[in-house]
Amino acid sequence: MPTPSKPTFQTIDDLPADSRVLVRLDLNSPVEDGEPQDNRRFERHARTVRELADAGHRVVLMAHQGRPGRDDFTSLSGHASILADHVGRDVDFVADTYGEDALAAIEALEAGEVLLLENTRMCDEELPEEPPADKAATEFVRTLAPRFDAYVNDAYSAAHRKHASLVGFPLALPAYAGRVMETEYEANTAIARKEFDGPVTMIVGGTKATDVIGVMDALGDRVDRFLLGGVAGELFLRAAGHPVGHDLEGTDLFDDQWERNHGTVESVLEARGEAIHLASDLAYEGDDGDRAEVAVAEIDEKTDAYLDVGSGTVTDYEPLIRESDAVFVKGALGVFEDERFADGTVGVLEAIAETDCFSVVGGGDTSRAIGMYGLDEDDFSHVSIAGGAYIRALTGEPLPAIELLRRADDARE
Repeated sequence: MPTPSKPTFQTIDDLPADSRVLVRLDLNSPVEDGEPQDNRRFERHARTVRELADAGHRVVLMAHQGRPGRDDFTSLSGHASILADHVGRDVDFVADTYGEDALAAIEALEAGEVLLLENTRMCDEELPEEPPADKAATEFVRTLAPRFDAYVNDAYSAAHRKHASLVGFPLALPAYAGRVMETEYEANTAIARKEFDGPVTMIVGGTKATDVIGVMDALGDRVDRFLLGGVAGELFLRAAGHPVGHDLEGTDLFDDQWERNHGTVESVLEARGEAIHLASDLAYEGDDGDRAEVAVAEIDEKTDAYLDVGSGTVTDYEPLIRESDAVFVKGALGVFEDERFADGTVGVLEAIAETDCFSVVGGGDTSRAIGMYGLDEDDFSHVSIAGGAYIRALTGEPLPAIELLRRADDARE
């Protein structure tokens, strides 16, 4: 697998004093009844915004929300007030991206003031995935860039995208990394870049088996053991000859992903079988509505949807976690949103929290379990807010926006 080089990008510590800075955040959030909901991203990005404002810079923010045509595609006006609560100072909003209203609001900023522009995806030139040079040539970038002294990218979770606000501005302005970009990059590339003295363990689950199976294949010998659950776990059990990992009537989680990935699953299982730990039991909803469990060895036919790994599996996984020097989590082991089926996910998270190891919990869905079940985020080395970018970082694939932060100076020469 490719090994990421040590980052050479500049950070906000390197910004010249009294700069007018254009800052890309990722505030994409769940939307309920037309209103954005507060989440971890606001809290994380607030640190970058607060530091820039406290240093006396004029701070203009860009972010996106949803995609055109979807229910969550909406204005960022509500995001401004949520972010202001986290930053501890006013965040003004202008319903414009690079038109006259936006330019006037940008010019009017005083030192330490913060302004949020309208949803970047309301700009037609933002979304298509295109080469950075093409994005730098858009009217969007060419209009805004001359109004600023510097560009700061803090949107690590969108760093795998080639959108104008992510890859166009680093070619037009001196570019710097924000605090989220710094910390996410360091933690999420650790599996490819750092050396660990003891075993490295990866917990693999979730419903998007295609993503995590690709990670398992790419990581190879960088991980000493994989502890499986969720949809990926059932697909590996299917490859091992157990009658699970099939869709029941009314479900579509397994068969399509099996068709697309069974070759990889079987080859990974054959090549790294000793490193792959599969569930010994599975949990489902019993006739009385309570949690029920069955040993995998006793399953003759799949008749129920399996919603978690069983208690025996958690018992098997816990000592493997506790003797690890590093643990990376990608995906939940069960439907933890339902308390009946949270035992697997919460059980492994508790074991990690109690272990003195380097730990990264990746993906928004899995990290939500930390807050839902009263765990302390400080007990983990890093809780990532990234999804797709986390996957790519684990496999060592380059992230376009980060590559542009590194190469920005050379590209402008």
